[in-house]
Amino acid sequence: EVQFVESGGGLVQAGGSLRLSCAASGFTFGDYTIGWFRQAPGKERVGVSRIRSSDNSTYYTSPVKGRFTISRDNAKNTVYLQMNSLEPEDTAVYYCAAARGAGDYVAEYLYWGQGTQVTVSS
Repeated sequence: EVQFVESGGGLVQAGGSLRLSCAASGFTFGDYTIGWFRQAPGKERVGVSRIRSSDNSTYYTSPVKGRFTISRDNAKNTVYLQMNSLEPEDTAVYYCAAARGAGDYVAEYLYWGQGTQVTVSS
């Protein structure tokens, strides 16, 4: 059974930091691209960042470049999202997900976590 345990969300003031963790089980973690997505109230789910299994290459959506850092520890089946200089616009439910391929499209992601709430106050 595929499972994700997401943690690290919470309430933080603008300018603060949070570190999200996503611990996975039930599949060969090291073979999958892992992505972080977020969904703000009333908005669509959008990709935030992803890290590939093949070469650990990373991608960040423009609004978070220079503030967020994605990393993975295959020995622990865990991916992290370090979020610095948080802004109220970062408020959303954050989801981790796994894709067997390159992970450039949402449709590639087969497995999804339950989400963790991040709230940034101004």
